[in-house]
Amino acid sequence: MIELKRAKENPILSPNRDIVWESEAVFNPGAILKDDKVYLLYRAIGEYDTYISRIGLATSRDGIHFERKNRDPVIEPRDSYDRWACEDPRITQIGDIFYITYVALSQRIREGGKPTYEIIHNLNSQTALVTTKDFVKFQRHGIITPKNSDNRDVVIFPEKIDGKFVILHRPHRWCKNWFKSPKFKKIDIGISISFEKLPQRPATWISYSYDLKNWFDHTLLIRSSHESDEKTGPGVPPIRTDKGWLLIYHHVEKDVKNRIIYTAKAALLDLRDPSKIIAKIPYMILSPKEKYEISGDVDNVVFPTGALVKNDDLFVYYGAADKNCGLATIKLNEIMDEFLRYSNV
Repeated sequence: MIELKRAKENPILSPNRDIVWESEAVFNPGAILKDDKVYLLYRAIGEYDTYISRIGLATSRDGIHFERKNRDPVIEPRDSYDRWACEDPRITQIGDIFYITYVALSQRIREGGKPTYEIIHNLNSQTALVTTKDFVKFQRHGIITPKNSDNRDVVIFPEKIDGKFVILHRPHRWCKNWFKSPKFKKIDIGISISFEKLPQRPATWISYSYDLKNWFDHTLLIRSSHESDEKTGPGVPPIRTDKGWLLIYHHVEKDVKNRIIYTAKAALLDLRDPSKIIAKIPYMILSPKEKYEISGDVDNVVFPTGALVKNDDLFVYYGAADKNCGLATIKLNEIMDEFLRYSNV
């Protein structure tokens, strides 16, 4: 068995008490390598009464020690679709353009520190897209996820396949459990897949597009497989290797004490047809163990959101207990060798 090794410097990024908008929490960072520097876009919270998320920028030469680049957010609530939150950025490079997806909330989710919605099904998360070439100027492209899908964790593949953009995403309402909600008759989730083919709980899907707006060929990729599972979703944008697309994804389950636990797992997808899973490691490669992962704003969370390969090492950046940013690494050949033990081909 393998396990990602935590950086001894963890947490690598923590709340900055001197800057209001990131004074309470800094977590769930997207990461990319550019000009031999690691660029980190991190989600930040500065006020708990409304819990508005903004996105900041930090850079590093070694991928471990980061310097904040701006005293202001680089992406923050501005438009009607993201007026209450910009959350959980992921970064993908295609050519000379960096594609940044983030969760956009048009509704207030907290007031006075308490949720403003009665049940989770009332919240319709969407994912928005921003592009940049230099991490200085950012161009907004609005919402890219299917209407009413309540969609998070969108990651874009770093190259087109057969001329099409490819994403992995987690549409919360594309599951049988959604139809237990009193809201399902009032909201058209816009999916043509039959009820019988839907997963029981929120799962990871793959979809295709020519314009990053209109998606088709929706295919279920990774579903929850155990009764204790709550959901599964994309983590970091897939990384191309000579043996397939390396995917680090998140897995959520309830333990014997009925606690929700967020962990990281890994799969290998076919290079030409990423809807096919070549291998899937059947155990967690990172789970909450350290104090900063076990205790925070949301306890027992490691949530992978960024990854890159540097000097033959796989660097995985993750949110720790919705409070800090963590880093865990492994030799790339070590995780690839482990996939061979569980290969389907």
